[in-house]
Amino acid sequence: MSTTRPYPPGDRDPEPEAAAEVPQGRQVRRLSFDGESAVVPLARDFTRQALYAWGWLPAAGADQRAAAEDVLLVVSELVTNACLHAAGPDQLQISCDRKVIRLEVSDKGAGQPAPRSPHRAGRPGGHGMFIVQRLCLDWGVVRSPGETGKTVWAELGAPA
Repeated sequence: MSTTRPYPPGDRDPEPEAAAEVPQGRQVRRLSFDGESAVVPLARDFTRQALYAWGWLPAAGADQRAAAEDVLLVVSELVTNACLHAAGPDQLQISCDRKVIRLEVSDKGAGQPAPRSPHRAGRPGGHGMFIVQRLCLDWGVVRSPGETGKTVWAELGAPA
C-alpha cells in the first residue's frame, strides 16, 4: 500500500448503501481514452466502479479483496504498457460473467507484448507482463487484419 494515499487501495469511492445484486449473464463496459489524460488512474477508477456494480466490491473477505486488487493491478499494467510502448491506449473493455472477468486494452501499437525473459526481480522496469502472466488465468494479443494496432486481453477468475 502506498504511504501517500489517504485511503487503502480499492476504497477510494464510497461503498454503495446496500450490496448490489450480482448481474446475471455477461456484463460489458467500455471506456474510450480519446483526448483523456492521466489514463492509468482513470482506467483504475472505471474498473473499480464496474467491480462495485458487479458485486466484486465491497469484498466480503480477504480472498475477494485480493481478487479485486489483482484486477485493478492488471488493468494498471495493461494500460501502462500501452502508454509506454504504443503511444497510449485507445479503449478499455471489461466484461464479466459469474466465473471470469476479461480485460481488453486496445492501442495503435505494432509491438508484441511479452514478459521480459529472463525475469530479473531486482531490476526496475519490465515487470508488467510478468505480473499479468502470474495473476491471470490466460492472456494474449488479438490483431485485426488490415488494421493498425492490437488488443491485449487478460482473464482473471471471479472470487469464490
